[in-house]
Amino acid sequence: MTRKLDAGKLVIASHNQGKVREIQELLAPFGMEVISASDLNLDEPEETGETFIENSLLKAHAASKATGLPALADDSGLSVEILEGAPGIFSARWAGPKKDFQRAMKKVNDAICDCDTDEQKATRAAAFICALSIAWPDGHEEVFEGRIEGEMVWPPRGDKGFGYDPAFQPRGYEITFGEMDGEDKHKISHRADAFQQLVSACF
Repeated sequence: MTRKLDAGKLVIASHNQGKVREIQELLAPFGMEVISASDLNLDEPEETGETFIENSLLKAHAASKATGLPALADDSGLSVEILEGAPGIFSARWAGPKKDFQRAMKKVNDAICDCDTDEQKATRAAAFICALSIAWPDGHEEVFEGRIEGEMVWPPRGDKGFGYDPAFQPRGYEITFGEMDGEDKHKISHRADAFQQLVSACF
């Protein structure tokens, strides 16, 4: 049976301020007192999972165990069709130790261009995927996964959002996530998809 999430303190098991801000905004209507892992100086666990779900669970359980509070963790990334799902769970690592996503976006674009042939351009189809996990101190867990389809664009456009947002254009739109207002992105993003599943189940 799905466990409900009571109003009160909730740890966001992330040091990524862009993710924390987005999750805070999504949780605002539900009376949660959100605290980030960076606020609490929690260590970042090594992400040894092979899927977004495994990594999100690892982070949620680590934060919940360290604080004695329910913890919500996100593991998300970019999956490019022609690159067989890469960068996938390694999306952040493609940005290097300095989290340089300009570099990461160029690396993705270069890899796509390397797949071009004399006959045709490589497909630029891609998807953003997000796994959201909640863990409680007693070990109970709930997991939700969201997805949005789109395509990679070059050069990147827009200075909103974070990460790969300026290089990703969601299907059915003429603008990238980097050009989209946060309120509009929250309605359609991979994180919003997973979050709506979480809300339906846990609130």
